[in-house]
Amino acid sequence: MNEDRAYICRLIDVYGNALSERQRDLVDLYYNEDLSLAEISENCGITRQGVRDAIKHGVEALLSLERALGFEKKSGNILSLANEIKQCGDIERAKVLAESIIGEI
Repeated sequence: MNEDRAYICRLIDVYGNALSERQRDLVDLYYNEDLSLAEISENCGITRQGVRDAIKHGVEALLSLERALGFEKKSGNILSLANEIKQCGDIERAKVLAESIIGEI
């Protein structure tokens, strides 16, 4: 599970509700709470391998959803454009950037 931790955390925020409750909890404990597989295993009463498999499948599901839907990437683009508008002193440039946001939606 070598994925970028921050990226997976953002995917959990965007798509976490698409996972089963159990899978979402395990992925959340590992990525957001930074618990080890052994700690999660002990706390949840399942084997370390079971935890690892559930997390692996959960992350695969999150990545698959992002590939299909792209919501995390779009929200990042929108946030970047919004920040640029916020700092922009040129009203015409701000309008162009705002149109870019509308195009993302």
